[in-house]
Amino acid sequence: MAEVTLTDVTKIYPGDVMAVDNVSLAIRDREFLVLVGPSGCGKSTTLRMIAGLEDITAGTIRIGDRIVNGVAPKDRDIAMVFQNYALYPHMSVYKNMAFGLLLRRRYSMWDNPFGFIFAPGNWKKARKERRAIDGQVREAADILGINDLLHRRPKALSGGQRQRVAVGRAIVRHPKAFLFDEPLSNLDAKLRLGMRAELKRLHRRVQTTTVYVTHDQEEAMTLGDRVVVMKDGLIHQCGTPYEVYEQPTNRFVAGFVGTPPMNFLSGRLERVGERLVFDEGDNRLTVSPRYKSGLEPYVDQPLTLGIRPEALRPASEGPSDATLNVQVSVVEPLGDRTDVYAGTPKHDGIICRIDPHTHVAEGAPAVMQVDMDRVHFFEPGEDGRNLSCDV
Repeated sequence: MAEVTLTDVTKIYPGDVMAVDNVSLAIRDREFLVLVGPSGCGKSTTLRMIAGLEDITAGTIRIGDRIVNGVAPKDRDIAMVFQNYALYPHMSVYKNMAFGLLLRRRYSMWDNPFGFIFAPGNWKKARKERRAIDGQVREAADILGINDLLHRRPKALSGGQRQRVAVGRAIVRHPKAFLFDEPLSNLDAKLRLGMRAELKRLHRRVQTTTVYVTHDQEEAMTLGDRVVVMKDGLIHQCGTPYEVYEQPTNRFVAGFVGTPPMNFLSGRLERVGERLVFDEGDNRLTVSPRYKSGLEPYVDQPLTLGIRPEALRPASEGPSDATLNVQVSVVEPLGDRTDVYAGTPKHDGIICRIDPHTHVAEGAPAVMQVDMDRVHFFEPGEDGRNLSCDV
């Protein structure tokens, strides 16, 4: 187990393609850190540079106290689990899990009758090595619940079982760090849900530094001690799942993290008497007192209002200074909740997540109450800074 530290790491592919741009990141000992972002954001390239499968263009990577820039992957003392599991089809589960350890044996050449005859001391050491490997394999199989699969070959396993074998092959080595490259992407939705919980339990048990890459933000939020959100080779935010969700640093992070995604309304901040009001174009929303002082410098400037779907609900009777008049297009009952798709003349595709017992009619107008204590104000632009975090 060890810290993994990236300092000013850059990767440029031929043709001046910038894959990773001056990334610095400290992954703590025993931490489960998740790299997440859209396709092409640089997360897998970052992982592969840590593993040594990609050369870095500039910067420094440390595993523990050792700089590993020029160290071969096999000498970095890391274990990697790939998206396609990379199991040997002609080997049993037992041999797949033991293979890496068998390659590292010092006395394997004496593990035969001639070794017993000509070098009994080395023969005993060879036997001790095999017993140790057998113990490690069976211990990992017990942790993952695959003891009864050790005799099978990969083709006789389900997708979830193959994934467990791939993880088991990593566990037996007791590496300084685990690297996971979208290991659940080939599983169906129900199995992914179960395997997420298993990976979390596994990390608590083995307590090894883990770097996990995924494009699924829900997977990132449920697994990570910290989440790193990347785009265009840059780290846009690194924090706990709660911080990334409740305090997104910019509009990109706010829109990427969360299902359904955050609603964004462009408009202008205005002063009306003692109040600050966000003018959406057809609706005017009074700014909460918690944000008022921090937003004073932005009066009469264009801003973007971010509203999580769960911060919208059908308005109760009586006047309100924070409501949206919308036209409902689609109502999706989901059992424990209902998602309502609606829009204003200026903004289409507004999503509201409401109580399942609340009736909203499709194709009809509705009034949605906005919880102005839970909204976010962003500077204009796709990566506009979250001004609410400065309040």
